[in-house]
Formats: sequence, structure tokens, C-alpha cells
Amino acid sequence: MNLQKLFTMQQQLDAFIEETQQIIKDVFREKGLALLVELGELANETRCFKFWSTKGPSERSVILEEFVDSIHFLLSLGIMKGFDDLEEWPIANREGDLTDLFIQTEGAVLNFILKSERAQYEEAWMCYGALANALDFTAEDIVRAYVSKNEKNYERQRNGY
Repeated sequence: MNLQKLFTMQQQLDAFIEETQQIIKDVFREKGLALLVELGELANETRCFKFWSTKGPSERSVILEEFVDSIHFLLSLGIMKGFDDLEEWPIANREGDLTDLFIQTEGAVLNFILKSERAQYEEAWMCYGALANALDFTAEDIVRAYVSKNEKNYERQRNGY
């Protein structure tokens, strides 16, 4: 999946938010924490780790929206570090069930936040790719949901979110 369209859209949204919110400081750590929070919210919607509960996962559309919330921050962090030249979503096999994949992704994101190097950034993308695969999200699903959520994010900014 080519990422350049998403990087461009995210760069425009980030610029809009920075102007609207008058952001003048480096917010890399804040965006990093936001990504970790969004990843947790995604895991919560899948309920994959809730062995104590019989309630099933949220609707697919809710899970997909949480997934693209993470992608917004993953893109934004890459832009901040100059990794927005990443053309294609890096693919790699990851072993384990959904809980394992969430733990691997959390570790990859945390490593990127702490080291901020390209290898760690690509690893985070690989883990997100494994999550997308496990959740049965296609590239088309992700792009469509990202575009929709991106428009919603502009609307939220215009309305004082």
C-alpha cells in the first residue's frame, strides 16, 4: 500500500491544527503518547485480551475507526522525524494471536518514541500491518476510513474540539 497520499493529507492536517491551535513547541512526545493511547483504545474495542468477559468485540466499523486514529498519529510522528518519504507500507510476518500483536506493536511504538530512528519507525508500521491483517482490514478499507476520519478531524478543529 502506497503511503504518500496519507502522508500528504496528514501533513496538511498537522499544519492546519498547528495554525488553529497556535502550536509553537515540539509536540513529538505528546503525539507519541497519543499514539499509545489510541493503540490501547483499539485493543479495548477488539476485547481480545478480556478473558474475563463474554461480550464480543465492537462493530468492525468502530474498530476500523480506532485503527485509523492510530495511523493519523503514526503518520504525524514520521513527518516530524523526516520519515515521510516512506513510499510503501513495510510488510513483515508477525507471529501470535491478536493480544500478542498488540503487545508487539506497543513495544515497537515505544521503541520508536524513545529512539526515533527509521528502523524503529518501519518496525512500528510492520506491526500495524500485522494488526491490520489480523483484523482483516484491506488497504482500501484503511484508506477509505482514514480519509473519512481526516475530514472529521478538520470539522472538529473548526468547531473547537
